[in-house]
Amino acid sequence: MNAFLKSLDWRLNFAILFLAGASLVSLFSSRPDLAWKQLIFWLVGLVLIFLIIKFDWRSYINYRGVIFGFYFLSIFLLLMTYFLAPAIRGNRGWLSIGPFNFQASEFSKLILIIFFAYFFSRKYLGIGRISNLITSFIYFLVPGILIAIQPDFGSALIIFFLWFGFLLVSGIKYRHLIVALIIFSILGIIIWQSVLYDYQKERILGFFFPGRDPLGINYSVIQAKIAIGSAGMFGQGFGRGTQIQLGFLPDSSTDFIFAAFIEEWGLITGLLLIFIFSILILRIIKIGLNADNNFNRFICLGTVILFSVQFIFNVGSNLGLTPVIGVTFPFLSYGGSSLLTNLILTGIIQSIFVRQNG
Repeated sequence: MNAFLKSLDWRLNFAILFLAGASLVSLFSSRPDLAWKQLIFWLVGLVLIFLIIKFDWRSYINYRGVIFGFYFLSIFLLLMTYFLAPAIRGNRGWLSIGPFNFQASEFSKLILIIFFAYFFSRKYLGIGRISNLITSFIYFLVPGILIAIQPDFGSALIIFFLWFGFLLVSGIKYRHLIVALIIFSILGIIIWQSVLYDYQKERILGFFFPGRDPLGINYSVIQAKIAIGSAGMFGQGFGRGTQIQLGFLPDSSTDFIFAAFIEEWGLITGLLLIFIFSILILRIIKIGLNADNNFNRFICLGTVILFSVQFIFNVGSNLGLTPVIGVTFPFLSYGGSSLLTNLILTGIIQSIFVRQNG
């Protein structure tokens, strides 16, 4: 056991454990009932990390049949949410498993990272071919549509960034990139006109016009700014955040947990949180750069894209810098499905680190 612990990347572990502590402290302040559930998810996730590191999954996961089996399983689960999932806050994205709800779109993010790592590592030299571009786009589009119709455009946007990020580092030709951007612009206009619900359009308009509907669509962002602005350097203290404890800040355990944390623990601790998260991202990048094959490098790439994009949109929405699209702050926000997905990815990356340094 001692040798096993020494083989791990402890800078990565430290970053994750710091975020775990920050998450649980914030949740115990605002929603103790959710904090106990999140603690259970953390314990389950840590067990999964241990199992993933100890088991050499690489000889199994790299088979075409296994990869496509996982991909079609994720499609099947997304279809099941459409037919069986109850509507929770207008979203049919959760499948009930006893007292817990399982979010299939989070599982899809994990599977797509592994799937795209497999696909792009084998098509790396020929990714500029139109056939490969179209094929990879279809692999994104199928789960993307199934997630969007839940409706969960935030998660659909995240997996779009996953696909597009893989393209950018895979040697795509500039002319193909320009054509792709033109197509996406046209699709964006069509989605705005025919797909987006009115409240989703209002969220986007609210981002460009911060004074628009302050008691409606911009209410959450305004309250988040007030929470951050009232924090001071050292915060108001555990259980003393007025925006949280008086119920002014909505979703203080999920979408706006960053603002909730800063209100009670201060701007300095908030900056420390961002710094620690940056260490996490840099460690994954370094592990990816030192990996001995493209498949492992792409696994690390996909994880960096997932964590970074969710961080940017979550923190950005708390500061009013990006639209509110309902994505979590990795390892900080409440959410069992999101947390387990992130911890499984962490286990895979630690496994890559252990075996390349073994």
